[in-house]
This record gives sequence, structure tokens and C-alpha cells, in this order.
Amino acid sequence: MSTRGGVLHAPGDARVEDREPRPARLPFVIHVLALGTFLMGTTEFVVAGLLPQIAGDLRVSVARAGLLITVFAAGMIVGAPLTAMLTLRLPRRSTLILALCVFAAGHVIVALGSSFALLLAARFLTALATGAFWAVANVVATRVAGPGASSRALGVVGSGAMLANVVGVPLGALAGQLMGWRGPFWVLAALAVAAMGLIARYVPHDGPGRQAVSIRSELSALRSGRLWLALAACATTTGGVLSAYSYVSPLMTDRAGLAAGLVPLVLVGFGVGALAGFLVGGRLGDVRPHATTITAAAATTVLLLAICLLSGYAVPTAALVALLGLFGLGANPVLISLAVRFAGRASTLGSALTVSAFNFGTAAGSSLAGLALGSALGATGPAAVGTAIAALTLIPTVTMALTRRRRLCPAFARYEPQ
Repeated sequence: MSTRGGVLHAPGDARVEDREPRPARLPFVIHVLALGTFLMGTTEFVVAGLLPQIAGDLRVSVARAGLLITVFAAGMIVGAPLTAMLTLRLPRRSTLILALCVFAAGHVIVALGSSFALLLAARFLTALATGAFWAVANVVATRVAGPGASSRALGVVGSGAMLANVVGVPLGALAGQLMGWRGPFWVLAALAVAAMGLIARYVPHDGPGRQAVSIRSELSALRSGRLWLALAACATTTGGVLSAYSYVSPLMTDRAGLAAGLVPLVLVGFGVGALAGFLVGGRLGDVRPHATTITAAAATTVLLLAICLLSGYAVPTAALVALLGLFGLGANPVLISLAVRFAGRASTLGSALTVSAFNFGTAAGSSLAGLALGSALGATGPAAVGTAIAALTLIPTVTMALTRRRRLCPAFARYEPQ
């Protein structure tokens, strides 16, 4: 050990987690899991493009039809940790297959249903399955990839959902125009059945090494302060980004003066940026997880502030929105990886809670942004709210980094100059 400036540095092997071997290629099962999250991401947002058709067919207002989106978010918040507990003793591969089975059934109910109340119930059921799949898929990905590539694996798994925004949702809207609004739900149900076969073939057995866990031992993870810091960062980073993104259309048309027909291109730019952010952020997170999360939070805050200041100019604002997707969501796979690590033996619950935290941040951020949109701030209100929320992400991310340093160097206090 050596000292510099009166501080004792940790021994070299204290950073062993940063020197885990990093495989050049991820196992194929990671991409199979990404297919599953692609379906989950598509079903979460495809309804937005089908609302007028659904409202007209079921004879409800478009605003009331929007409850199909709200109830899905609520199901994700509640469902992820709940289903993680209910399926605790099931093999992970069986849980993934069961989740896809429920997912497919929920879509069939929606495709056949004629009652709005039935559709709401089916969407909530689908959200429960989505939360279960996502939580377990994250755990399987980290276990299969190993500690040296866990963030990269989670970046690929999460990129399935980002790809859904770029490809799945637009194709779903197009299919709704060609086949009627029920068509996309039939397609998603069929794809879920196909994904079940891939999961059954490629996801490995848990193996005899998996320890039996109880609900009590899972809940013991809630005592981890670092887990709650990671969850807080999950909520604020997503809340900040989605505050602005949820109302990017009025920002671009009312404030920047962009033609309404060009707004989808801005949304695609955000989606492409988010997809790249997940992949790049996952790679960087395996090398420098805390530096990645802090940098992403700081960059997101600056980008949102720049959107507020430059929102009167269409081209710079569109470019900033694309960069917001890149930096704003790039730290998510790293945060998931940290939460799973901090949860210890309760990795499934830790992963499930990140799903809840992301969706809670989305719901809270978009709600506050909606209030800001109707305030004196007008179209820039949501971006202003997003700036404040994103800045809060620096608190848990910096605290996690400082906590890690203290844990690696427990002798700091002894050698600090008085």
C-alpha cells in the first residue's frame, strides 16, 4: 500500500470487480431476452398511436381511452415487485415463459374485447406480465454475462425497448391503419408465442448452485441504503427525461415553429439516440459505472436547460432532443446493474424495483410536466421541470460514488490529516 497527500490508498485487489474479464461477444440468449423487451416496449407505447381508433370503436372519449396507457404504467409500478415475490420459487426460465404466456393472453383479450372495462383489466394484466419478464430478464442477463459484462448485457436487453420506440411503435401504428386497431395486438400475441419457444430453448436452467431464497431474505435487501440510492437515481433520471419528451410535440410546434408533420422525425431522433445510449452506456458502465452515471446526469441536466433556452429554434432543439435520448437514458443499464448488485441475494427484487422506479419517475415527471405546460411557462414548462428533476439525479449518483470509495478504503479515516 502507498500513501499520497496523507491518505492511505486501498490495496490493488480492492478494485477486483473492475478487472473482471470482459467477453468480446455476449451470449446469444442476451439477444433473445432483448427480443422480449422489444415486445414489452412496443405494447407499452403502441396504444398512443391507436387511441383515436380505439376511442371511436368503443365509443369513449380519447381522453378516457388514454387510461389504457395510465393503467399499464400503474401495473408496471405495482406488478414488477409483486410478481417477483409471487414467482420467487419458480425457475427463472419458467417465470419468463409464464410471463410471455400471460402477455399473449392479455393481448388476445384486448383484440377480442368489446368492453372498455375489460380492455383496462387486460392491459393491467399485461403490465403485470411485462414487469415480471423485465425483472427476471435483467437478472438472467447479469448472471449469464458475468460481472465483467453485466452492464453491457443489460444495455443490449434494454435496447430492445428502445428499438421498440424506433421500429415497433411506428410499425404498430401503421398496422393499425391497415388492419384496424386490433391487428397489432394479434401480431404481438403471436410474437410472444414465438418468443416463448426461444426462451425455452436458449435460457439456461438455474442449475444446482442457485440457493433457495425466501420472501424474508428478499425483503432484507430493502435495508441496503445503496439500493435505495440506485432506485432514486432510476426514478429521477427517467422522470427528468420523460418530463420533456412527453410534451415534445407542443414544444416543437408551438415554440420552435416546426411543422407538425416533421415532429415524428424528432421522435425518431430521440429513439435512435436512446438506443445508442443504452448500448454505449452499458459498455462504459462495465469499466467506470459511477463516472458514467454522474456524467450522464450532469449532461442530461445541461441538455434540458439548453432546450429551455434554445426552444425558439427548431434545428438546434431537434438536435438537443436526439442528444437527450443518448445521454438521458444511457445510464439506465448501469443503474440496473448497480441495483442488482446492491440487492445481494435478492437480485430479482432489486431488478423488479428498478422497473417500478423507472415507471414511477415517468408517471410523476409527466404529471408535473403537464401542470407546467398549463402554467405561465407554456411549452417550455415541461423541459424546465425536467431540468430540475434531472439535476436531482446528481445527489444519489455522487453519493453512491463516495460510498463506494469509503467502502474500498476503510482506512481513510485513520490516515486523513486532522
